Formats: sequence, C-alpha cells, structure tokens
Amino acid sequence: MKSAVPTYHQRVAQQKRALIVTAATSLFLELGYDRTSLARIAERSGVSRATLFKQFPSKAALFDAIVTESWSAAGEEDPPPAGNVVDGLSAIGRRYAELLSRPQMTDLFRIVIAELPRFPELAHAQFSQGKMPYFESVRSYLLAEHEAGTVRVEDVDLAATQFLGMISNYIFWPTLLVPDWEVNSERVAQVVEEAVRTITARYAVTGKGRPPTTDSA
Repeated sequence: MKSAVPTYHQRVAQQKRALIVTAATSLFLELGYDRTSLARIAERSGVSRATLFKQFPSKAALFDAIVTESWSAAGEEDPPPAGNVVDGLSAIGRRYAELLSRPQMTDLFRIVIAELPRFPELAHAQFSQGKMPYFESVRSYLLAEHEAGTVRVEDVDLAATQFLGMISNYIFWPTLLVPDWEVNSERVAQVVEEAVRTITARYAVTGKGRPPTTDSA
C-alpha cells in the first residue's frame, strides 16, 4: 500500500500542473502576459494559490514550462540511427509536422509575437529552451549521417534549417496569419516527402563517397 502513495500523489500533481499550464496559456492569449496574474491563473485552473506558487513561483517560470511542454514531444523519441538518410529524415519530418500541427504550438508562438516588444525575454525562452534543442537534435542527426558517409554536408546548420524550413513554411507559419488554414494528412505527407527528396538530392552521397551529379556525360 505504501508504494502506491507516491504514484498517486505524482499523478495528482501532474494533473494539476497540466491544468495550470492550460489555464495560463489561455489567459496569456486572452489578456496578454502582463495583465495575467498568477492569482487569476490559479482561479482559472481551479487550484489553490499555494499549489500554483509551489510549482511556479513566477510567471517567467510558468512560461518556461509552457515552452518546455509545447516542445516536449520532440525529445520523447530517440533520433533515428544513421545509415539510411531517406528513412531517417522521413521519420524526423513526420515528427516535426505533427509537433507543429498541435494547437498549443500555434498558441505559444502567438503569445511570443504579441508580447515581443515589451517582454523580449519570452522570445529568448522560446528560442533557447524550445526551438534550439529541437534544431540541435536534427543537426546532430545530419552530422551522424555525414560521419557515416551517407551524406556530404559541409554546413549542417544550413542543411537542418533548409529541411525544417521547407516543412514549417507550408504547415505552420500560415496558421498565424490565416485562421482557417488547414493541411490534411495527405498533404502533410507530401510536404515531408518533398522536403526529404530535396535534401537528399542536394546532399546524399552515391557510389564511393561521390555526391550525386547532374552531369549526364
């Protein structure tokens, strides 16, 4: 019986944490970061102020949690093993598209953009704690493929940016400007596939370490 007690308390704490993060995200969007108090978040989430302050002593800490949890799915799976760049990039691309399609990701960017003039630290948190760790995982994967000899990439930062940009520019960024923008699953698959084909056409190695050539001679 004693062993079940910590599990129960952990589950309750996780549930309350999720309620707080959801309420905070909603209020930041409705009222703005500055006008949203921790007391109001506690009221909206249905938890006591003591419970909220115990988990999040400041709004900055709470926003950091929103960033971390919005990008958390990115780190739940190990990167694909090097050796097959098409399969590896396809898995990464699908994962990235799914992550960007979540409503909480759009909400996060809207909060950051709206509050950027007054609270640039929110953008720094989003970049350093969310986007950059994910970007680094893709960069590391491409570097592993380069070291395995499947691709020849002199600038892995640029290659990772190119790949992720091809996906996000179609699937994600229009959602910030066009409220009814939707991309069905078939189109998502096509976008990812084309991004993979473009990157492999540019960087994949064929033969004994030779990059593909367009010279028909």
